[in-house]
Amino acid sequence: MKRVGYFFLYLALIVVALFQILPLIWLFLFSLKSNQEIFAGSPFSLPSEFRWENYQKVWDGGIGTYFFNSVWITIAAIVFTVLFASMAAFALTRMKWKLSGLVLGLFMVGLMIPIHSALIPLYSMFLSVDMIDNPWSIVITYTAYNLPITLMILLGFYYTLPHEVEEAAIIDGCSIHRMFFRIILPMTTPIMATTVVINMIYNWNEFVFVNTFISSEKYKTLTVGIQNFIGQYMTDWGAIGATLIISVLPIIIAFIFFSNKVVEGISSSAVKG
Repeated sequence: MKRVGYFFLYLALIVVALFQILPLIWLFLFSLKSNQEIFAGSPFSLPSEFRWENYQKVWDGGIGTYFFNSVWITIAAIVFTVLFASMAAFALTRMKWKLSGLVLGLFMVGLMIPIHSALIPLYSMFLSVDMIDNPWSIVITYTAYNLPITLMILLGFYYTLPHEVEEAAIIDGCSIHRMFFRIILPMTTPIMATTVVINMIYNWNEFVFVNTFISSEKYKTLTVGIQNFIGQYMTDWGAIGATLIISVLPIIIAFIFFSNKVVEGISSSAVKG
């Protein structure tokens, strides 16, 4: 009976996985078709001719620049967010100081603020310091808005770290800064992988801030640059499909390499003591 139960469980999981993969298969076939095939044929039919030139077309159209911008902006924001959130989590959970509760409360308030509610104040602030049409305004915004959720995920894991390791390091003459970078950070690798993936998904897919703060083509990211393939009278849907395939590949690759770490980090941070 146990084997029969496992059989139906795996069968159900396979069906769910197929439904999850189906949109990606459709999008891939979509990216290899012409406009006529897209609107006249079956959505899941194979192209009469595999139009790989759609990928060449979007690359020649500047998608390489948009892709590079998305990569470095996403990586920069992730590094700053995870580093600052790790420092804050260390200070709030491993050090004793009077205003720690107040500081934690201020971070948690950030979770209640709608992401794009501060769009106009941020635009006004960046305009006053001449940072409109500057990619660093996007990095700063992503870092600030992702700090609360990243800190909340890290806190549970930091509470589980044994104090004996820190006590041994202090006895050996280790400074607080060296202890954080050489001992604590390496111990938090699983939960850091979780926060990296979560931050990557948001930063990579974000549209509104980039569309508002960035106007130069050389600074645009993939989510905004895709609009270049939408014309007033004619839209190249195959090229748009190729752009979407290129844009989702980094997310898929990140999940493939970090999926085990994500599960490990979430499960370990959920247990305290």
